[in-house]
Amino acid sequence: MIPLQRPALQARLAAELDRATAGIRAAGPSTASGRAAWRKAVRPKAQLRLLLRQMAPGLERCMYCGDNLGTDIDHFEPIAQAPLRTFDWQNHLLACAHCNSNRKRDRFPRDPATGDGLLVDPCREDPADHLRLYLDSGAYDPLTVRGEATIEVFGLNDRPELVRGRRLMFAVVKALLLTWRAAGPAEAEEYAAALREIHHADVLRTVLGLRRSRPLALAVLGPEVLDALDQLLATDRRFTA
Repeated sequence: MIPLQRPALQARLAAELDRATAGIRAAGPSTASGRAAWRKAVRPKAQLRLLLRQMAPGLERCMYCGDNLGTDIDHFEPIAQAPLRTFDWQNHLLACAHCNSNRKRDRFPRDPATGDGLLVDPCREDPADHLRLYLDSGAYDPLTVRGEATIEVFGLNDRPELVRGRRLMFAVVKALLLTWRAAGPAEAEEYAAALREIHHADVLRTVLGLRRSRPLALAVLGPEVLDALDQLLATDRRFTA
């Protein structure tokens, strides 16, 4: 997972979502009324999906696993638990079918003491505050209770294809950095675009973050890859450490 920026809604769409919420409130907020209203909201759902696709990592990847194509509008706090948030723009994320329908479903673990949700919201916080990705293994280590809940709900470590995919993507990132450094201007832009749009964007972000500790970056990346990374960040403002 990586942090994401949620754009503001256009006034017309925001008003339409407010009217839909008012309709649920008038009908009596419930799982049934929330889901019925959501099924009927064809036009606003299409607009929301477009916005979510634009803010998704890589090539419209799932905002949770970062691997599969984001196909579903997920209600971060499920309709079953918060029907009045059915049309809340701050409650919508783009998910793949597996994360949405197979893993999360209506699950939304809460702190037993406070009732606060425990899942990490990538639009409200930096997932790196709760999850540490180990590039050599492709596995996540929870840094907080919230990180632990997020790893468990989305199966970030118990889905072998995700762990292996992140590990292999680390090798791809290193190869692309070295190839970018050796390429001419036109080809270099293609390799930079490939880096910006890779699957498992969390791998690239972890690599970029290594530069905060020079000794660690050198140990993990090696001198040649680290030099290429330094050059990329010095010449392309679209990448930030």
